Amino acid sequence: MRSSATFLAATLSIVIFLLLIPQDLCVEIIGGDPVTPHSRPYMVLLKGGEICAGALIAKDWVLTAAHCKLNKRSEIILGAHSISKKEPEKQIMSVKKEFPYPCYDPDTHEGDLKLLKLNKKATINKNVAILHLPKVGDDVKPETTCQVAGWGKFHNNSPPSDILREVNVTVIDRKVCNNERHYNYNPVIGLNMICAGRLQGGKDSCNGDSGSPLICGGTFRGITAFGLPGKCGDPRGPGVYTLLSKKHLNWIAKTMKHAV
Repeated sequence: MRSSATFLAATLSIVIFLLLIPQDLCVEIIGGDPVTPHSRPYMVLLKGGEICAGALIAKDWVLTAAHCKLNKRSEIILGAHSISKKEPEKQIMSVKKEFPYPCYDPDTHEGDLKLLKLNKKATINKNVAILHLPKVGDDVKPETTCQVAGWGKFHNNSPPSDILREVNVTVIDRKVCNNERHYNYNPVIGLNMICAGRLQGGKDSCNGDSGSPLICGGTFRGITAFGLPGKCGDPRGPGVYTLLSKKHLNWIAKTMKHAV
């Protein structure tokens, strides 16, 4: 009886301890939460050799990251919440043609964006909607709160999330992101990039979230690009996003207008 009582007391102590752990130590998208199903109708799931995401910017155009690899069997899925479930809201497409940004540099991560021309036009409804591009390519000021969603890892050692999750991240000054505590100029976080996360860590995008739109003040401002490998949510390497700068927006408009 005595040993049973001791075991019960120890178990209760462990349960109480776990309940008292601050939420910020838990990691999802990293540090985010599941969204209400189909509440982000502009989100596009890229399912092929790897999981990526994108944004529907026209009925037959998706904007994503240049480093997201696709193959002939890749599926472009609109209206998804779950990766695995057969949801009636899903519209499954394929890619007619890829248009990677011509100045994309995989070493410096500069210009990490790509347009996908779909094989057919989407049916726009409450579950599938267009995310409008910004009219001007303004920079995003430090301390701005933004949102990023995706089906990426919610822990560095986890598989991709089966459902769409979202997290709030805060824009960090490039000077801070380029200092020795962070990227230390390798690579340089340039003027066409946005650094965002949390200085204390714990809130971040991760593997599988690449290509997801960064929404700041309700406006589409960036595309999820990269972070420190295997260290999502690490305060030493906040997530980096491709800024929808003037030159990027001009390229998008020109490509969509003249694409065959």
